[in-house]
Amino acid sequence: MRTLKDLLDDSSWMPTLEPALRARVEAETVARPCPTGNLVCRRGERVEHWIGVIDGLVKMANVSADGKPTSFTGIGTGGWFGEGSLLKDEPRRYDIVALRDTAIAWMPRTTFMALLDHSVAFNRFLISQLNERLGQFIGMVEHDRLLGPDARLARSLAGLFNPVLYPHVGASVPVSQEELGQLVGLSRQRVNQALKVLEQAGLVRIDYGGVTVLDLPGLRSYEG
Repeated sequence: MRTLKDLLDDSSWMPTLEPALRARVEAETVARPCPTGNLVCRRGERVEHWIGVIDGLVKMANVSADGKPTSFTGIGTGGWFGEGSLLKDEPRRYDIVALRDTAIAWMPRTTFMALLDHSVAFNRFLISQLNERLGQFIGMVEHDRLLGPDARLARSLAGLFNPVLYPHVGASVPVSQEELGQLVGLSRQRVNQALKVLEQAGLVRIDYGGVTVLDLPGLRSYEG
């Protein structure tokens, strides 16, 4: 299992830091376990940390006033999130829920701000991260309006394997068909049909409790 040191060492900005700042990041960032189904953080709470996924998978989700759950995206091994809320200093707008047993990194706001103030490489990383995230959500809106159900599921699955946002997610993702349905606005039954179409096309393999991607470029360009 990966460690906090692995996550930090794999972060593109870490090797560029001055020794004192690097030592501060290592000393002040802590690792905590989050079992499957538990909340990593809650909507509406004050944001005091930048959060990374050391090992595992979480989902960004909300529940409507009438109790309907909606998942926006998954965040896998190697991914960081929450910088937008830190930069805007606003309450968190979503729940983060562990989809499997996950190790989480917590970097205090003061440490995050020190990186922002003193590291050019960190700022470049954040620009790239925010740009990728913006592209991801614009793509979600575009796919919802222009593509059919099978293609929408293909693109949503491909989004879980973004190499910039989630550099160590691997080829398989342990996500249920119900959770995939929440990501793309489909019923579990319709997701099951779409997965079978994608499997027949040689793009994915349906596993017990998850999906393995066999052809990522094919998923990204699939139109049905």
